[in-house]
Amino acid sequence: MYVRIEDLGFSYVKKEKVLDNISLTMQEGEIVAILGSSGSGKSTLLRVLSGLEMPNKGNIVINEETLCASDVFVDAEKREVGMVFQDYALFPHMNVEKNIMFGLSHHPKPFRKTRVLEMLEMIDMTEKLNSYPHELSGGQQQRIALARALAPNPKILLLDEPFSNLDADLKLKIRKELRQIIKKTNITSIFVTHDYEDAYDIADRIIYLENGRIVDETIVDHNQLKQ
Repeated sequence: MYVRIEDLGFSYVKKEKVLDNISLTMQEGEIVAILGSSGSGKSTLLRVLSGLEMPNKGNIVINEETLCASDVFVDAEKREVGMVFQDYALFPHMNVEKNIMFGLSHHPKPFRKTRVLEMLEMIDMTEKLNSYPHELSGGQQQRIALARALAPNPKILLLDEPFSNLDADLKLKIRKELRQIIKKTNITSIFVTHDYEDAYDIADRIIYLENGRIVDETIVDHNQLKQ
């Protein structure tokens, strides 16, 4: 298995459990949606996986590297995890090129420029190289945020409510695009949502979370959906 999450538990000080014995495995290239209502623990799970929060217990192994265990904790900046946030978190003072380059600072400049162009070609936005975030639509900003997250070739991609700022018509179009882009890169991905249609359109598998526990899962047959 490419991803192994075992008995993951997390709680804030003096509060009830936010994550309660979460166990999950994923194949490489698989897209899993975490579906649940507000307060179910979805976003907290992403924060723990990314290294922004330390769990109380449990193990996280990605591509045979232990990121978290009783005696191991790899810091967030060393986990090779890509994240796309609800508000996209693009830097307003940077143009598209510099936004995508942000996570490539450890690479030589020629590589960075080439990689930016590759990412823009993948999302069909090469003409926006010098544009600033305020000059882009919501859908375009989301695609740039996705390109920035994918540029360093992360081991896993995490998406937190990626459609919350899009109107209904744009959301329908972007959902299909997002699945195609992720599948093209073969990046193992987890995204959280409270919207069943978001989950069904994008994920290979849907995990249902309630009160910090996995209560059910569904396999999505995209070949059947196309018929």
